[in-house]
Amino acid sequence: MLKKIEAIIREDKVNDVKEALAEIGIVGLNMFEIRGHGRQGGIKLTGRSGTYQVDMLPKIQVNIVLSERNLEETIEVILKAAYTGEPGDGLIFVSPIEKVIRVRTGERSEKAMSYPGDIDDKKKGTRVDDPVQGS
Repeated sequence: MLKKIEAIIREDKVNDVKEALAEIGIVGLNMFEIRGHGRQGGIKLTGRSGTYQVDMLPKIQVNIVLSERNLEETIEVILKAAYTGEPGDGLIFVSPIEKVIRVRTGERSEKAMSYPGDIDDKKKGTRVDDPVQGS
């Protein structure tokens, strides 16, 4: 089954996350500049004109669609690369993908998601059901 990861991360962690994902073979992803706030409700800034609240902070949303067998490894890589330990580090959402179709070829499902050099290509020969190698 295919899964979609939507990770909301700090702008200053984008390169760390991109590099970490590339190292494990994640070659297909999308990034969007977004604004929002979480529990902290934004930040208070103090300037010459006084203190004011900035409640919609700039963030980056990273979207990745991948096979379920690569999900946990990818989540762990994002968690490690995006971590600062401060409020506002972000969130990761995971949802099922019902269908994927590559427009150019008509390929469907996981076949439509495979790229030379991607995480699945790097793991060729590793069986998912193999307790030693598939874990």
